[in-house]
Amino acid sequence: MIEVKNKINNINNSLKKDYMLALKNPKLKAMVINLKINDDLAMKYTSKLEDSAGELSHCENCSSLLECQNKIEGYVYYPKLVNNRLIFSYVACKYKRKEKKIVEKNKPENSLEKARMKDIDINDKKRVPIIKWLKNFYDKYDKSKGLKGLYLHGNFGCGKTFMLAALLNELQNKRVKTEVIYFPQMLRDLKDDWDTFGAKMDYYQNVDVLLIDDIGAEKVTSWGRDEILGSILQYRMDNHLTTFFTSNLTIEELERHLSLSNQSVDGVKARRIIERIKQLTEDMEMLSENRRK
Repeated sequence: MIEVKNKINNINNSLKKDYMLALKNPKLKAMVINLKINDDLAMKYTSKLEDSAGELSHCENCSSLLECQNKIEGYVYYPKLVNNRLIFSYVACKYKRKEKKIVEKNKPENSLEKARMKDIDINDKKRVPIIKWLKNFYDKYDKSKGLKGLYLHGNFGCGKTFMLAALLNELQNKRVKTEVIYFPQMLRDLKDDWDTFGAKMDYYQNVDVLLIDDIGAEKVTSWGRDEILGSILQYRMDNHLTTFFTSNLTIEELERHLSLSNQSVDGVKARRIIERIKQLTEDMEMLSENRRK
């Protein structure tokens, strides 16, 4: 017991020593002050705080994206305090934000990005339970409460994605960061660009409200299921972050889809994903006319 205590003391002393040295960096010290955290918490993240301070130093004299020296061009690694923990993610710099505004202004109109809850068709009685759920969720939403999202399944083209995208767009009025990802395309994008893999995964794990659209439409691989989907869902479940899903499959059909084969090991891994989805969401069905005809 004494040996264990001595080891713990040695580790703590080492952490404190490294942290006190790191505090000599004025940018790191300023971050700690701005975050309003004590030294005991901050010293657990010394290495990450140093990385963040280093990237902020690069930004100080940068005059364009072409000069960016950070790991991910146009982004700075920066912490935020969540439930007495520091969560580090990549935040767009002023040049990247300006670039995004220009791109947004010039790209063709996307119906999902413009969707609002007032645009949802209320004449279809089959939609009424979903509309009531969305209205109630919007009224009650609070970042600190970790509300469950929705696993919304139903027939092809009935408007599942539009309705949930409308809710997420409305939540932005409450300064909530939201993201809609088309799951099959997300997997392809992650594979095609390994340079931004870590930044994208970090973003999907940490964004306030995430909609994973059309889960079950992807080609199942153990990598996509376990390393990507499993990692995102586990992190969001552990940190009580709201997550939504749309699918043409019921939750039982999705489990079979994720099993890959009849091997028992795949069945167990698929069930693990399904349990995470159940922890994160309420399950609702929407059957309506195909509006894409």
